[in-house]
Amino acid sequence: MNIVKADPFQTRRRFLRSLSLGAAVFAVPGVFAEELTRTPRQTEGPFYPDHLPLDTDNDLIIVNDGITAAVGEITHLSGRILGAKGDPIPSALVEIWQVDNNGVYLHSADTHAARDKTCQGFGRFLTGSTGEYYFRTIKPVLYPGRTRHIHFAIKMKGREKWTTQCYVKGEPQNDKDGIYRSIQDPKARVAVTVDFAPIKGSRIGELAATFDIVLGFTPEA
Repeated sequence: MNIVKADPFQTRRRFLRSLSLGAAVFAVPGVFAEELTRTPRQTEGPFYPDHLPLDTDNDLIIVNDGITAAVGEITHLSGRILGAKGDPIPSALVEIWQVDNNGVYLHSADTHAARDKTCQGFGRFLTGSTGEYYFRTIKPVLYPGRTRHIHFAIKMKGREKWTTQCYVKGEPQNDKDGIYRSIQDPKARVAVTVDFAPIKGSRIGELAATFDIVLGFTPEA
């Protein structure tokens, strides 16, 4: 897996420090077991990349060693992969994929607009002992017929691939999106609705978003 470029890595360190207390709490098995809401499964959709890019690291705004960043609102997307009782899940491969700023997926069948070739569109991250993941990407834009969203796939040895989507809090199109509205449980709907908040002091208007994914099983010790 490629290493995140210098600047976003420093930002990730600041996120890790701010999340250290929360990670310590979730490291205790069973804490908040009655409070956690399982993240609902959602469809993978038709546009998982049909040809994976050569660059599949967790920095989606720079392709390989390019010097031109993808167009869009830079977002630092992080969270934890947790079991049903709040236990962190290590060694889980987290994949995300989304449209570029023109609303185009990294897929040969999505030809409704020109693709931004500086946008990687797909990335991977392997969780460590705290179950944490991190991506640098762009805030998703609207796609024809869909609200703003990012696709997630969680892959673990010996288990079936698990997919969901996260959505942008406050987006007016959410309530018109059939896949979003298919989540009947209000708590489950809140669990996939994420605040893309401005980072204080960012000179280029970067955003931060946190999406914890709670799976329906307890990881083995």
